[in-house]
Amino acid sequence: MPSADPTDEWAWLRADDWRACVADPSRLPAPIAAHLNARNAAADAWFGERAALMDTLQAELRGRIEPADDSLPDADGPWEYLHRLRDGDEYGVHLRRPRHGGEEQVLLDSEREAEGHDYFDEGDVEHSPDHAHLAWSADTSGDERCTLRIRHLASGEDLLVIEDVSELAWATPDTFFYSRVDADLRPSLVYRHTLGDDPVHDALVFQEHDERFSVSIGATRSGAYVLIESAMTDCTEIRLVPTATPRAEPRVVEPRTAGLEYELHHQNERFVLLTNVDDAADFCLMEAPLETPSRTHWRVIEPHVPGRMLVDVQPLGDWLLILMRQDALPRLLMRHADGRERTLAFDEEAYAISLDAGLEFDADRFRLGYASPTTPHQDFQVMLESGERTLLKQRRIPSGHDPADYVTRRVRIASHDGAMVPVTLLHHRDTSLDGSAAALVYGYGAYGASKPAIFSGSVLSLVDRGMVFAIAHVRGGQELGRAWYEAGRLQHKPNSFEDLYAVCQALVGQGIAARGRVVLKGGSAGGLLVGATMDLAVRRDPGLLAGVIADVPFVDVLNTMKDASLPLTPGEWSEWGDPITDERAARCIAGYAPYERVAAFDYPPLYVTAGVSDPRVTWWEPAKWVARIEARRTNAQPLLLRTNMESGHFGETGRYGALGDTVREWTFVLVVTGLA
Repeated sequence: MPSADPTDEWAWLRADDWRACVADPSRLPAPIAAHLNARNAAADAWFGERAALMDTLQAELRGRIEPADDSLPDADGPWEYLHRLRDGDEYGVHLRRPRHGGEEQVLLDSEREAEGHDYFDEGDVEHSPDHAHLAWSADTSGDERCTLRIRHLASGEDLLVIEDVSELAWATPDTFFYSRVDADLRPSLVYRHTLGDDPVHDALVFQEHDERFSVSIGATRSGAYVLIESAMTDCTEIRLVPTATPRAEPRVVEPRTAGLEYELHHQNERFVLLTNVDDAADFCLMEAPLETPSRTHWRVIEPHVPGRMLVDVQPLGDWLLILMRQDALPRLLMRHADGRERTLAFDEEAYAISLDAGLEFDADRFRLGYASPTTPHQDFQVMLESGERTLLKQRRIPSGHDPADYVTRRVRIASHDGAMVPVTLLHHRDTSLDGSAAALVYGYGAYGASKPAIFSGSVLSLVDRGMVFAIAHVRGGQELGRAWYEAGRLQHKPNSFEDLYAVCQALVGQGIAARGRVVLKGGSAGGLLVGATMDLAVRRDPGLLAGVIADVPFVDVLNTMKDASLPLTPGEWSEWGDPITDERAARCIAGYAPYERVAAFDYPPLYVTAGVSDPRVTWWEPAKWVARIEARRTNAQPLLLRTNMESGHFGETGRYGALGDTVREWTFVLVVTGLA
């Protein structure tokens, strides 16, 4: 399908057979390949002139990676499972050993499986309930279509291969379910396989016909049910298959209803649901009987509290672990079936926590992850009955790290309409906030995704050079609850851009950063955020920004949302609006879409990335945007487009291989801010 805009002078950068090109980049039409390769050569030449700085940064980033590292073991029945990174490993090995001591067994050597592939990304790695087989999958092209294999662990042989798989879930020792992508690269098909059968004859258990919905599958932590979930941005429908009867027809929990979201967990004699039912915008917890789980039987067990977002719930024996977020900070509530409860909270101004309930449902402990911008990740063991917390592991920074050398702050900045935007700041204690510092401002602001305040070893290469790192928690995320998301969605989407622009203005106005030394960074929908915010800046305050990094940016919004043949478009209408049928939505999108807004202005330096195998943000979006800026701008700052010809949305893979992307970005930041 051609571009929706017949006057689009760069529409030719899209290939008619783009699906074939995503699957096999060698099939790119020659003119498109030549254009992308020429831009790559220009970008590589620019970076090549900074080779010494790049080498220094590469060494710094590698110096913060533990060369050899074992994950904490996860006990399950007679075994405990772990992942090991040996010195020099990109991907590592999956192992198991007897729970009470004994010889280790290598289950999957990912280093060996990655050999010969320019791109390698593991999907699922799941052992069967009887520990006899390992299901493992990998994407070797970047287009998010995995090849699934079932390995017999006694012999080490792979027994079967299934292509184009998205996810899998074991039901019994010899039966599993898996989802596949369709011709439009959308997960929409669910099959059941029994070991020993020919996959050609696998039963199609479910097919999602509504192109707005994508399918995901998984098993409950109890192992009693396989869940088949059809979901879009603001609507969910879940089907259940009891693992005791895997050939049973999937049973709908609650039929899809516009605006109703729910996720389901099994705990003993009930289901627990995290849902926004009955206008619970920030979600509540409900319970339902196993035999009658439909909405008419739901009963509140944790009420909705406006502004307190329930983020996750994990059942563990007779306990519920409830992760919530309020005022952009998380906390954890532990509740027993008898009503006892305990809350875990922390003292830093900004931090992140995560849950690891383990592989076994009936356990007396769980793991809690903790990190902050100054504190590397820590894993604690928490005892359910006593609440006793024991440090099990702390991420080590081989090159050295003293949290006392850094300052983390949480500030609020007023946006254009008075909304107070949370901002997480990190800087070195010796950095003077006198209006002279450079700043890197990161944002995302879409789909209700919230950016946690975690530790980043790579960011220290900027902060140690005197830069302030800021995370702008703009509207479109859910840091302040569902209302914060709704205020940055559909017709309210421009609030996200105004928020980020206000943050940049305030950082300068408050002396935290210098005008002309602020760099924006965002990826995918965050690339739209920084692209649209840059448009505000070049029109209102042309000297504000020193540069913009846009990773695989979603910048051709109007044309993409008008093209229902693209795999993600129908499901995205509930996020951005449907410009095909809704003229108001079309006007709104056209009013902020970065590609539509390019005009004769002085643009700051830009570094833009793309991936030919990317099915989410197709390569032509960033390519068209950069080409139009170059043709229309009124200045000649660096304008760099680097397209990965062998990977997709998530860039290069491997713990060392992926450093190249960061090294290029940090080189760009340091050069345009004058720190290099």
